Amino acid sequence: MVGRSRVGKKNRAKVQLAALSLVIVLLLTLVVGTDVRLNQVGADVKVVRVGVIGSSDDQIWKAVQAELDRRGENIRIELKPFQDAIYVNQATANREVDFNAAQHYAYLEDDVKTHHYQLAVLGDTYISPMNLYSQRYAKPSQFQDGDRVAIPNNATNMGRALKVLADAKLIGLRDPKATNPLPEDVVDNPRHLHIEQVDPAGILNLLPDYAGGVTNANFVVDAGRSVHDAIHEVPYDLQNPANKPYINIIVTTKDQRDNPTYAAVVRAYHSKPVADTIVRVYKGACLPAFKVS
Repeated sequence: MVGRSRVGKKNRAKVQLAALSLVIVLLLTLVVGTDVRLNQVGADVKVVRVGVIGSSDDQIWKAVQAELDRRGENIRIELKPFQDAIYVNQATANREVDFNAAQHYAYLEDDVKTHHYQLAVLGDTYISPMNLYSQRYAKPSQFQDGDRVAIPNNATNMGRALKVLADAKLIGLRDPKATNPLPEDVVDNPRHLHIEQVDPAGILNLLPDYAGGVTNANFVVDAGRSVHDAIHEVPYDLQNPANKPYINIIVTTKDQRDNPTYAAVVRAYHSKPVADTIVRVYKGACLPAFKVS
């Protein structure tokens, strides 16, 4: 009995020792793994969180990251996608993201006026077309009396969409030069179109139910389509002051407008490789709105 007891104790000791060894190995693995991850990120790497809309600009930001790496900047970009610009400025103001690239000047001006955000522009990115699309017609002149047309439901893009419809000779506006006309500014509607405000991200999907829809280029690209599928394209020129409100921008909080890390990201964005990527990704439908540095 004594011999068996000693053997049992020895076996239990071996099992306990083996278990302890396994725990030590696991702990060492976790520590080494953590060290590897820290080394990959780097203790001096600054992570910058960027609010964007959808995924259409992912390749552009990859080009920005590549340019930062080429310049030896210890900065890593993390994209935080949102469905709509409505939430992006709120997230920026609340410091959920460091800055955003999701809107143009006209949208920012209207959003700041409405919500009193303390935001500032860090730099320009590109100008993006807003055009008229349809699965029913090949040109605007084919629209019929009483047709339904979808336009974005946010104030600035709604106004810009009305200007697109005016440019297509479907409606007339009280002041054609106004940046953000309202539905009540429509003074001529010969075809009695029913102009309905909907989520801009879903306008292309709604086209089977609408005679036409006006939406932003990024949603068109996200849907795997070309902006040149439009039945009416509005010409745009960076030299034309009328297009200034529709230049897309990088925005942060006012107290961070002089942040040197953010300035380094903007400088990388304003590089030739990024400008070339914008042209390639959007197939020439978007123009870089900055001087290459």
